[in-house]
Amino acid sequence: MPGNEMNRRDFLRTTAGGALAALALGKARADEPPPDTSKIRSYNENMEYRRLGKTDMWVSAVCLGGHWKRLNVAQGTQWDMPAEAAQDSFLANRSDVVSACIDHGINYVDACSSGEILAYAKVLKNRRDSMYFGFSWYERELRYPEWCTKDKLLQGFDDGLRECGLDYVDLWRCTGLMTEPQPDEHVEALIEAFDVVRQQGKARYLGISSHHHPFLKHAIETWPELSVILFPYTAASKELPEESLFDTIREKKVGVFGIKPFASNSIFKGDSQPDNPSAKEDDELARLTLRYILGNDAITAPIPGLISVHQVENVALAVRERRELDLPEQARLRSAGERALANLPPDYAWLRDWEWV
Repeated sequence: MPGNEMNRRDFLRTTAGGALAALALGKARADEPPPDTSKIRSYNENMEYRRLGKTDMWVSAVCLGGHWKRLNVAQGTQWDMPAEAAQDSFLANRSDVVSACIDHGINYVDACSSGEILAYAKVLKNRRDSMYFGFSWYERELRYPEWCTKDKLLQGFDDGLRECGLDYVDLWRCTGLMTEPQPDEHVEALIEAFDVVRQQGKARYLGISSHHHPFLKHAIETWPELSVILFPYTAASKELPEESLFDTIREKKVGVFGIKPFASNSIFKGDSQPDNPSAKEDDELARLTLRYILGNDAITAPIPGLISVHQVENVALAVRERRELDLPEQARLRSAGERALANLPPDYAWLRDWEWV
């Protein structure tokens, strides 16, 4: 498989015409030339690519979120995190999904827990250069007070790399506190730790994930070392007309990965099984959601968790579909977004705070 995949990429790189390549490159700034498509990982002429903020990484317009929610439903097997990373049937599923992503030009995976890192490091072995790797061993990061010093952050990062067998990661996308601001001294410690691993060649760029609007605005205004931020953006989310977080994002040219695009799956009516009665409708809602999110030029890419090859194919189709929603589609998505917010499980009620960004 890896050998065949490389041949396919080489073929696409040498045969894609200039006009086709221009269509696939979504967010080159006016003051810079478009990138050499041969340097985009897993480049596919049918995928759109966007520059990730100030980095030199051009990522697919939809990327792979690390979570695998409802995977047990789709596969008929229950896995518990992080022990599932050692199970052959689970790894076979993750390998199939990653292979489908690569085949469709999806070139970034966001791994934000020990289980996710262990799983994706395994299935990307021998094809590490096919996808950019976002790394957050959150159990040893800023969410826990005992890990908030430079030395402890370095220890957690180095231990994580060693345990999963990675030499480096493209983005250390550290997981911060969820619904409260991170103290400045903690972020300063992270910046100092990142400077060490960057000089050692173990991480190329730094990002941070948070669910707290004011903190994210403060962070990207204060620390230029932060190239990427991650926060929720769903079908029900909208940009504030004034004093939006997106104003600061555009000013600072920061990359954005939108997490929870499907509102913890609350937007869907079915259970992700291919033969469930709502499967077709749910596929359409997923594509409508992604088309809507991609219409915001400040979001680099939404990163849904994908549990099957079919779901990979569906999100890739969303990128190729017409971007603007017509009036019936807008009404349908608005209704679905309202239903999703109303049906959020208690542990995801905080997503209602991200209706306006």
